[in-house]
Amino acid sequence: PNVGLYSYPVLMAADILLFDTELVPVGKDQKQHLEIARDIAIRFNNSYGNTLVIPEPDIEKDNQLIPGIDGKKMSKSYNNTIPIFTEEKALLKMVRKIKTNSLEPGVPKDPDTCSVFKLYKAFASKSETEDLELRYRAGIGWGDAKNILFERLNADLRPLRENYKEIVDDRAKLETTLKEGAIKARGIASKLIEDVRHAVGIKSFVN
Repeated sequence: PNVGLYSYPVLMAADILLFDTELVPVGKDQKQHLEIARDIAIRFNNSYGNTLVIPEPDIEKDNQLIPGIDGKKMSKSYNNTIPIFTEEKALLKMVRKIKTNSLEPGVPKDPDTCSVFKLYKAFASKSETEDLELRYRAGIGWGDAKNILFERLNADLRPLRENYKEIVDDRAKLETTLKEGAIKARGIASKLIEDVRHAVGIKSFVN
């Protein structure tokens, strides 16, 4: 294994701990990275005093793992993602590619093993999800199921897509926002770094 296997979770831990993060929204597959951040913080506090906040994971039980278009876990590494800012026509094309089985319309289908249903459930309300589940049991065709998923995704993602385009098109405002954010983040992080240096006994080179 290369050094990235070890350095990546440490850098991730730094991003979390630098800002006194209490709750971190993660997927089930990312929980182990957060555990490393917790271990580092706990070890540091045990050695040098209570300085770092111990973060807790926030994992949504109903959507712990989101499937990709091939049925595997959605991941850039698998090239099976559905980008949330993709244009409408491209979104429809990707939804059409979602892997399903060969069951014909009219044949009951199991929603619990279907990527189309799992993706729909991640966006739809409880009543909408229950309604589609009934249609699965009644034998909905895959084309209809994918159309329902597309309409749900497009309705939720359209305003995000439009907002994203507005942001990236105004390059001057984007640059200003990034600079202001960096100043704000640096102010928070520098205070913690000062506390960490004090805890381990590293004095300032100036004072």
